[in-house]
Parts: sequence; C-alpha cells; structure tokens
Amino acid sequence: MWLRFLLALGGLTVAFAAALFSSVTRETGSFWATLVLSSVALLLAVLVGITTVPYLARRVAGARIGNALHYEVTRMGIAYVVVVIVIAVAALNTGNNLLYIIVAAMLAAILVSGFASAAVLANLELEVRTPEHIFAGDHARASLTLYNAGRWLPSFSISVVAKEARRPKKPVFLFRKNRRKSAPLTPSLAAPIFTGSVYFPYLPAKTKLAASIELRFARRGLYRQEILRLSTRFPFAFLNKTRRVALQRQIVVFPTINAGSRIQEILPLISGDSESFLQGRGHELYRIREYQPEDSARHVDWKATAKSGSLKVREFTREDDRRLRIVFDNPSADALSAEDYERGVDMAAALAWHLSHSSAQVSFASQACPPSNDVYQFLHHLALVEPTRETPEPLESLISQNEYNIVVTARPESMHSTGVYSNTLPVPIRSLHQK
Repeated sequence: MWLRFLLALGGLTVAFAAALFSSVTRETGSFWATLVLSSVALLLAVLVGITTVPYLARRVAGARIGNALHYEVTRMGIAYVVVVIVIAVAALNTGNNLLYIIVAAMLAAILVSGFASAAVLANLELEVRTPEHIFAGDHARASLTLYNAGRWLPSFSISVVAKEARRPKKPVFLFRKNRRKSAPLTPSLAAPIFTGSVYFPYLPAKTKLAASIELRFARRGLYRQEILRLSTRFPFAFLNKTRRVALQRQIVVFPTINAGSRIQEILPLISGDSESFLQGRGHELYRIREYQPEDSARHVDWKATAKSGSLKVREFTREDDRRLRIVFDNPSADALSAEDYERGVDMAAALAWHLSHSSAQVSFASQACPPSNDVYQFLHHLALVEPTRETPEPLESLISQNEYNIVVTARPESMHSTGVYSNTLPVPIRSLHQK
C-alpha cells in the first residue's frame, strides 16, 4: 500500500510539473512542447485517479465500505475520458472559456455517474433459495430474489453476477490417488454453485422481484458460493459499479441415481434372492392359494396341486416383510481407477434410492457411515466419500445377519470367507463399465 501511495505521489508531482512547464512553453509560443507537456500532465493525473485512488480508498478506516464497492471503467468510459483529454488539451492551448466549460461539464458527468450508481445499489437486498436435495446430472431450480428496501428511489439496470475467481471447475472432493494421507480440502476450494448473471432492468422502491435459475451439476460433491455481486452501469455506462454481497451458501450434490440398464438387471436379482432368503427361514404358513404368474416356482405346494389338479402355492405370513441392507465397501485408493470408483458410488446411490422407495425395509452402511435407515444420510456420505488411505475394514463389520445384503464392492472374492455369503449379493464395481 505504501509503495502505491509513493508512486501515486510521484506521478502527481510529475503531472504538476508538466502542467507548469506547459504554461511556460505556451507563453514562449512553442506549440508542440505545450501539447506534449499538457497531455502528459492529464494522462498521469487520470492514470493515478483510475489505478491508485480506488485501491487506497479500500484500505482507509472505512474499509468495509471500500470492500463492498468496486469500480471498473468500461470501454465507453475510456473513450469518453479520451474525448475529455482531447478537449482539455484544446482548451489549454486556445484559452477558450467555452471549452473549459465543456470539460467541466463532462467531468461532472463522470462524478454524477459514480454517485447515481452508488445510490442505485445502496438499498438492495439479495435472497437465494436452493433445493434441499440435488442429484448430479439432474436439473434443479434455485430462486433468486432481489428486494429494493429504499423508500422512494428505484433501481435501474441491475445485474446479479457470479464470478469464478481462482476456483477449480471440480467440486471439493477429488480422487487424490498419489497422496499418502487423506486431508480434507478447504471450503474455499469448492466449486461455485452459480455461474453467469441475472438481469433486472427496473426495480421500484419497496418491491421484490424473483428470478428462477437453472442448476445442473455434472459431478457429486460439495459446492460453495461465498459472494455474489450486484453491478450496474447506470446512468451513462461510463463506470461499472459492483457491490459484493456475502452469501456463504453451500450445498451437497448427491451422486446420480440414473445407473442405466445395469440397475434394471440387478433389481430383479435382489427381489428374487431376498425373497428366497427370507422365506427359507421357516416362517409360518399363512395359506395355500392358486398359482399366479408372478409367483416363484419354488413355492409351489405339490401335494395340494396333486389333490386339486391345479397349481397351488404356499403363502407365508412374512412374505412381504423384506429387510435389505445396501453396503458400499469403500476400496483403497490404489484398488480402482477414478472412473470405476465413480461408477461404484453411482451404483450404490442408485440402489439406495430405488430400494428405499420399495416395500422393503432398507438400511445403509459403509466404512465411515454407521448403519442407518435414513437414505439421505447415506447419499450425503456418498456425495463426499473418497477412497480410503488405509486397509479397508473387513466386510463382517458391515454385513447384517438378519438382513439381505447388497454389497457394492471392489473385492467380491473376499466375500466367500465371511460366513454370511448366503444372504449377500455382491455387485462388483469393475463389471459396471461393461454395461
């Protein structure tokens, strides 16, 4: 800051000296020397005013105001300043009072532009609402509401802008294969929630206007928006004035639940195997009834069929009381590629979502996620999960003896030694890319 201040002071000193010498050369009749010196004086003054004064103003005692407001000179503003400089040079060389009046009016217009834009942005309040649950790849809509709290002054030409300043395009989770230890990334590295801008041409006093924003996230993970910017070029478009609004909003994007044709093949297997497991446990017989096309052949009562001459099946009291557990066996970092790992996470999320909406009682578990019946808690875990840096826990700690387990795993061969393989359906992660 001190270096900039000294440079600005030196520049203004040189500009003042050039202005004095231009007066001397004009008296001596040297036209070109007067033109060069006066132009240098004006250019240095304008350069210091544009580059240094706003920078220093943001660091004075009123730093909060300086940080909230930011000026940018537009192309039209640059062209306007060039015209002012040309007319000012002509006024200095000719001594024409009319040209001095024109220069003063043009400089006053720049000053009025700054005050008017500040007044337009002063009383604006911003409110953002995002959906509670968002899945990667799906379209969602957020609501952005702008409120003019001023008593009588309307606002014109307001843009709500979200800039991606030094932010990665990926969300907070990363597949960090070459790192020895797992360390959480700082929230400032999270990908932004909003991009682009929303335009409000006119906002009367004491009025709210809402705009709908379409959100679509390609990947799961944590997304954060720290600030949004309210900007305007009102009234003359010489300056683009921006006011920063602290937002501090973050959302967790769940993995995609659209696993394609692969899940359509797995769901019938789950239904048949879990039914066989539960009904083979010796539940009480409820009744014997006529065979229906959707019944399994293993439930046919052959004695009753022989007596009646038509197919009969046994129905048990707990035939529909299915208890399932979705297990995501989080592999080590070197067990899978990043693409295969994401396919495994997506399959676990798709199974959890589809089966949680069925008639079965479903629970969920993973190495870092205690067993729970809350599907959103499990999806939240899958949204942020990363490959483990340690040896994965044995599957015995995740598999339930009283439930039928669907295990999304990179080590299906190890399930043969668990002792509960009969009530477990492995879903190998490496085979998912083949569908």
